[in-house]
Amino acid sequence: MGFDRRFTLGLAAWIAALFAALLALLLALQTPDLAVARIVAALIVAAIGWGLWRYVERTNVMVARFVETLHFGDVTARFNTRGGAGFDTLGAALDDAMRGLHAQRDEGMRELRFLEALVDDVPVALLTVDDEHGVRLVNKAARRLFGHGLGTRPEDYAGYGATFAARLARTGEAGQEVLILRLPAGPQRAIVRTGALDRLGLQVRAITVEPVQGALDAVEMAAQTDLVRVLTHEILNSLTPVTSLAGTAAAVLDIDPPDIESARTAMTTLLRRAEGLRHFIDSYRAVAKPPEVNARVFAAAPFAHELGRLFAADWPAVTLTIEVALDMTLQADPDLLAQVLINLLRNAAQATSEAGRVGQVRLSIERRIGGGTLIEVADNGPGVPEAVRKDVFLPFFTTRAAGTGVGLNLVRQIVIAHGGSIDLIDSDEGAVFRILL
Repeated sequence: MGFDRRFTLGLAAWIAALFAALLALLLALQTPDLAVARIVAALIVAAIGWGLWRYVERTNVMVARFVETLHFGDVTARFNTRGGAGFDTLGAALDDAMRGLHAQRDEGMRELRFLEALVDDVPVALLTVDDEHGVRLVNKAARRLFGHGLGTRPEDYAGYGATFAARLARTGEAGQEVLILRLPAGPQRAIVRTGALDRLGLQVRAITVEPVQGALDAVEMAAQTDLVRVLTHEILNSLTPVTSLAGTAAAVLDIDPPDIESARTAMTTLLRRAEGLRHFIDSYRAVAKPPEVNARVFAAAPFAHELGRLFAADWPAVTLTIEVALDMTLQADPDLLAQVLINLLRNAAQATSEAGRVGQVRLSIERRIGGGTLIEVADNGPGVPEAVRKDVFLPFFTTRAAGTGVGLNLVRQIVIAHGGSIDLIDSDEGAVFRILL
């Protein structure tokens, strides 16, 4: 970027005037009897020199003032080129840069206001804890949940529960836990999550508090409704023939002479149905008892191949494909996980056999991206109808005549006890059960 033309011409004029004044002063000094002329010439040289200095200094002052406005964060300032200072091109470029900075700052401020509104209106209570400010209620949900003016010390929140106050005071890694909060509406379970942040060199812990008692109550009611529905269905299925057989036995004993043989047959059948009902009740007891997990680290490949040998002994006509890395390890309860996979493999083999197909079952164990384990059991059977997929994990629900409806529910209980999840996913052929640990 070169000098502005107007500034260049002005500078040349001032230099030419200074040169002429110096030449006149020199002539006056060499000519005798011109004392007054010498004084006038010297004053003119001084005036032109001062004017030249002011002419050049004016641009420097304007640039300095412009930079000073930037120092104080004023991006609305413009470079003043009035008064003959010159550098119009430089001023235009600086003004363009300032307009760009101003637009970026406006955009940043709008984004900041949006994020502030988002944090303030998010329906999860957010608190921050640091050494300088203590505990702060960041958003509306936090202020609604905990009120105002509680204080900034963790112990000020002891009224909501000693465990919650201890969580506010405790430093350490990020984590998640379910706590009981003593709220005005009564004790409620809440999910408390903690994360660590750095704010301008200050360590800050962000804590979210999400009451889930209402959601848990709704889920519990839904589970109870499903359980009652299934239990009612199964018990009525067992009691209906019992009632019919009891009526038959009473009828054949009332005739003269009594039909003892028919009564014996009816009572024998009645006994079998009663035994079946007792077995159903025992199965319910097994479902109601939560599994105890004793997790440890063990090699995945030997574990999977041992399951393969057990599977081959029970289902020699069904092909089992095992996919697992030789160096992979699992962290789980090996006995309970084996029970889970044996149930799933048996169900897969039964599904393919009942469909009259050449059975093919796949067991894969692999690492998840980001940590954890993915386990899949897939088969080429008829699959599970869309209408009943949501019910397959309910206790005592079964689509097979000889099924008890207990296996998949126990499978789900064991997986959840490990902190994982199990789903029946869509597949082009057969069923695929996916476990995430």
